[in-house]
Amino acid sequence: MEMRTNKFMIYVFSAIMLGGMVACSSDDPETDTGNGNGNGGNAEAPYVWGTEGAIKTCDHLLFNDDKTENAKGTVIGNGDQEFIFKGTQTLSKGTYLMKGWIYVGTGSVLTIEPGTVIKGDKDTQAALIVEPGGKLIAEGTKDAPIVFTSEQPKGQRKPGDWGGLIICGNAKNNQGVLNQQIEGGPRTKHGGNDDADNSGILRYVRVEFAGYPFQKDKEINGITFGSVGSGTTIDHLQVSYSNDDSYEWFGGNVNCKYLVAYNGWDDEFDTDNGFSGKVQYCLSIRDPRIADTSQSNGFESDNCGDASLIEPYTTAVFSNVTFIGPLGRDANFVNNESYITGGSFNPNNGSALGKFQSAMQIRRSSRLNCFNSVAVGYPVGLIIDGEKGNTVEMTKAGNIKLENIWFAGMTAVGSDANKIYDDVLYDAVNKQIIDAGQESYSSTFFKAQKGNKVLTDVNELKFKDGRNIGVNYMPDAGSPVLTAASFNDALLSSGFEKVEYIGAFGTDDNWLDSWTNFDPNNTDY
Repeated sequence: MEMRTNKFMIYVFSAIMLGGMVACSSDDPETDTGNGNGNGGNAEAPYVWGTEGAIKTCDHLLFNDDKTENAKGTVIGNGDQEFIFKGTQTLSKGTYLMKGWIYVGTGSVLTIEPGTVIKGDKDTQAALIVEPGGKLIAEGTKDAPIVFTSEQPKGQRKPGDWGGLIICGNAKNNQGVLNQQIEGGPRTKHGGNDDADNSGILRYVRVEFAGYPFQKDKEINGITFGSVGSGTTIDHLQVSYSNDDSYEWFGGNVNCKYLVAYNGWDDEFDTDNGFSGKVQYCLSIRDPRIADTSQSNGFESDNCGDASLIEPYTTAVFSNVTFIGPLGRDANFVNNESYITGGSFNPNNGSALGKFQSAMQIRRSSRLNCFNSVAVGYPVGLIIDGEKGNTVEMTKAGNIKLENIWFAGMTAVGSDANKIYDDVLYDAVNKQIIDAGQESYSSTFFKAQKGNKVLTDVNELKFKDGRNIGVNYMPDAGSPVLTAASFNDALLSSGFEKVEYIGAFGTDDNWLDSWTNFDPNNTDY
């Protein structure tokens, strides 16, 4: 009897333990172990579906090409035009095709392993959009960058082949809390009151051939930041052949370092709606045959579209930027439609070609600041545009600082209005010349600032090769830019490395090595 009782108790105990282990296992976090060849997933975990409005949500990202579920698939998104990811997932190193607008929803985290290649589907205008409260952890390495690129065959890739990369957060902008829809078409609204908000990590990432024109004048940029907070990590990014701006910030205060803008269509670094971050080490290189109908610039900066005096103001601070404009690439450049044809990279997708304008255009009540930089070969160096708002007044009051900046090979040092290429004193409000015999206010202001210099000949900079890409734009030993920097201004007191040189490079710190690509059209992906 005693033996039977003991056996019975053992059976009961075993059943309880087994049941407990089964119950506990359902609460354990999923582990995305991958399939060993780069296409990650956990095939045993069921897909959990839902909806937000008319858009489907799911806790998995990967599918087969026929839209069926496959946690080891190579297609990101279920093929719908809009798809919301609600979960936590790691994409193992591999090659994926992204279809449609993929939203990383609030509370979700998408991690992408180094060396991963994500191709954007052209037919569905693919884009990756991180919504406020979501996170993207895309942390590549110098030797294994993460690449977002075109799905088109080698040699046939063009600007606008897919949408782009959009990061949105909960930091402040001057349009209100969740009151501004991100540019380009997606549903996402951004903005809040948390300036320390964290949207994740972008490090050693390339974005190529983005900017699909969703509608006329509604292209997605290469990388767009909407109210992204200072808790986000941004460094070592390259945007190439974007069909709109290479980078654009709408509000927020995220700090960025080591940015490359290569052969974009419109502006290189566009700041709006109260962006107040600190940005250091940027390289901008233009294809002289690609310019936008709105006039292409290095910097374009607005406080807001209607120039209202609303806070927070756009007060971003840049340092150590090198702009290589069209005349810096081709000494025979002509700023007209017979020369600016788009060349072999004209996508013929409705994006209109135009002219190049300036290295720096500050307008619509913006208070942008820039220090320790070099700009080469634009039709105009600086435009302080007074057509709307109080940018000119703020400049005269000392609220805009442009110091230790060297212009070389500019056709005109300054202009006082959009689409005015002559260095004359101009009334931008009434659109008339004040005095054709006097240089523009922009030119006078630039020349009067601390450490600024105007050089006629690009060769005076003593760059290793001022025109041919394939070599870098680093200064030779003995270049005057190597000792021209100053970090004494209070705006540079924190958040910046104090280096001796102006521009993006010293003589022995080529931060472009290994991870950048200046010929993505002919790269095997």
